[in-house]
Amino acid sequence: MTQLPIAVGVGLRGTHYRDFLADQAPAVPWLEAHSENYFGGGAALHTLMRIRERYPISLHGVGMGLASADGLDAAHLRELQQLVATVQPAAVSEHLSWNRSGGQVINDLLPFPYTAEALDLVVRNVDQVQQALGRAIAVENLSSYVRFRQTAMSEAEFLAALVERTGCKILLDVNNIYVNQVNLGIDARHFMQTLPVGQVAEIHLAGFSTLEDCLVDSHSQPVCAEVWLLYVEALQRFGALPTLLEWDIDIPPLTVLLQEADKAQQILQQTAAFLPKNREQKEHGDVL
Repeated sequence: MTQLPIAVGVGLRGTHYRDFLADQAPAVPWLEAHSENYFGGGAALHTLMRIRERYPISLHGVGMGLASADGLDAAHLRELQQLVATVQPAAVSEHLSWNRSGGQVINDLLPFPYTAEALDLVVRNVDQVQQALGRAIAVENLSSYVRFRQTAMSEAEFLAALVERTGCKILLDVNNIYVNQVNLGIDARHFMQTLPVGQVAEIHLAGFSTLEDCLVDSHSQPVCAEVWLLYVEALQRFGALPTLLEWDIDIPPLTVLLQEADKAQQILQQTAAFLPKNREQKEHGDVL
């Protein structure tokens, strides 16, 4: 499913391109790039391919809209298909959200009711993406600010069913779980207990901002103490996994980002020391 090393990577943002192309490039195990930033080729893709020579790359999509009732945008899927063929990334992932309706595209990751009908729709869309790419993808849990009355199952139950029916994997965003716990009363630990062991392929960590009494998944702050604790529990349940440290707004100097990544790496190593080695980790190469 993934060829990422079991170590902590960081998000690749234009602010840090020069750092990763420097003669003394940072010793980062892997990088995640947002797929849509490289659609259409050009200078951005040229730069990514130069960085690709030095680092394993994960492609993470924010615009596919896997839960869009109108179906997938064919042009978007073709662009992703071409990008994956060119970059040959170590992993590909998308959000569990919708963003299209009536021909209009909304630049957001929108929630939806977790129903049997929605599950059938998302299964079709995920199958279409995986068939087009010729590989399994990982699907990320969402930070939400509303819940729907029509919901018939939890997001975690929805993800578990999606994995079973499509063979996709789960990208577990620990910060999103915590944001939903504070905003919506979701039990973060029960969420993780509901997900099937062996089906989580990657973990995301990030920081949030606060708007009045609401947490906003802004990726603009260091990781908070509560999310670090949930990260440890996630590793204990799902095993040592590739982990990404995200920072997308108010991006600090790379040294600050790498300090946060080092914290995660230390937690990953300390927790992994008490976990049994499994076959999947050995196949991927353990760089702990």
